[in-house]
Amino acid sequence: MTAAQKSNNPDTNAPVTPVVNKGELFTSFDVDAFEVPGQREEAWRFTPFRRLRGLHDGTAARTSTTTVTVEGVGDGVQVETVDRGDARLGSGGEPFDRVAAQAFSSFAEATVVTIAGEAQVTEPVLLTMTGPGAGQVAYSHLQIHAKAFANATVVLDQRGGGIIGENVEIIVDDSAHLTVINVHDWDDDAVHVSAHHLSLGRDAALRHFAISLGGDTVRISPRVQYRAPGGDAELLGLYFADAGQHLEQRLLVDHSAPHCRSHVVYKGALQGDVSGDKRGEARTVWIGDVLIRPSAEGTDTYELNRNLVLTDNARADSVPNLEIETGEIVGAGHASATGRFDDEQLFYLQSRGIPEDQARRLVVRGFFGEILAKIAVPELRERLEAAVEAELESAGA
Repeated sequence: MTAAQKSNNPDTNAPVTPVVNKGELFTSFDVDAFEVPGQREEAWRFTPFRRLRGLHDGTAARTSTTTVTVEGVGDGVQVETVDRGDARLGSGGEPFDRVAAQAFSSFAEATVVTIAGEAQVTEPVLLTMTGPGAGQVAYSHLQIHAKAFANATVVLDQRGGGIIGENVEIIVDDSAHLTVINVHDWDDDAVHVSAHHLSLGRDAALRHFAISLGGDTVRISPRVQYRAPGGDAELLGLYFADAGQHLEQRLLVDHSAPHCRSHVVYKGALQGDVSGDKRGEARTVWIGDVLIRPSAEGTDTYELNRNLVLTDNARADSVPNLEIETGEIVGAGHASATGRFDDEQLFYLQSRGIPEDQARRLVVRGFFGEILAKIAVPELRERLEAAVEAELESAGA
């Protein structure tokens, strides 16, 4: 019996209720309630367990902690460091896999960011999380809570090395507007597995960015839940995998309330070691699950994933899934594409006197431009543009 099939009934002899859709995930704060995941499970079939350093099976004992520094805390913003007994923790969503449960049961302290009701925060709140260091294991917990009618931007910048299991709660109350930009700029040794619990109230709006550039193995699992009608979630992602990297994004948007909207756009580029060595393969995985329940009339949803393969020895897996349980919707769709450079674009640029290497760079910049243009923090946008440029330099594009 898989973890997703376990019963919430404490009576272990009680019958198991079959999972009827992707939203019926087993959740628990108790790590022992989950079995160790296996490669045959849909949720883990693309994940290289040998590279997780024990995060998935309980052998990665905490040896250190992450550190969080904060900038840009102005009026209407409160940042606290709390112990694990704080009653607010977990209110954004329960762990839905063993790693998330392990992280919840193992962190020492949590960071809680609260945006006061009706606060209009004009400057971004900058959180810099530094990993525990090479070979060290840490578990972290972050909660970002925008109260009713608040408006704010929070940047979570993750750096350094080590092995990190994590939960991030993002709670957006009624009529609040929140932008969260998560940048994974880890060192080459880093292993990072993170569950993002995204919870939206009535007429709440969330724009969530996941930018994955660094690390050895990075797996991010955002799950969107609507607590009331009118919620609007926009999930945007950018990832660039080099030789030897495994970057995985696994999303679930659970439409359970009426008249809600979701829009998902993720774009990735890959460049592997052209010698053909398997250890130099660049690998990306994007899973986009959208569920529209019978109660979610008036849903409007769309998801798109595009991958640009720059070299040989690179593999991109892209699986959009749309499960519709009511016909009373505004619209629903998905699209996925993986390929090399557009020859017509290259020909057009070269025909106007632009050398091939520069033409290739222009194509890649344009490919990512849609995502980067929506980052309304100029310094961060410029830094990410420079990081993409550096990736292209290393590829010789």
